[in-house]
Amino acid sequence: MSLDHPVRVIPAHPAGRDDRDRMDEYEIRVRGRVTSTLLARFEGLTATVEPVETVLHGPVEDQAALHGVIDLVSALGLELVEVRRLPGGRASAVRADDP
Repeated sequence: MSLDHPVRVIPAHPAGRDDRDRMDEYEIRVRGRVTSTLLARFEGLTATVEPVETVLHGPVEDQAALHGVIDLVSALGLELVEVRRLPGGRASAVRADDP
């Protein structure tokens, strides 16, 4: 996989619904304060810079896309601290619909 491109952004559904509704939300923590130039590579994710960590969060399409984000973290020389799936994503919605 080439890491010369940013993380894929999911466009809005033509009917006005956002495909992000069906994706799991993740929180990805990296050590240190990441510059805005590097953060721009993580399209589709938002970032919060804390005193000792930078937190990326947002929807991730699937496991392959999640691995792409983790690979990008590594390729940029960042230290991965934690990856966490947030409650209320696709997995929770599927369980809620089960009888």
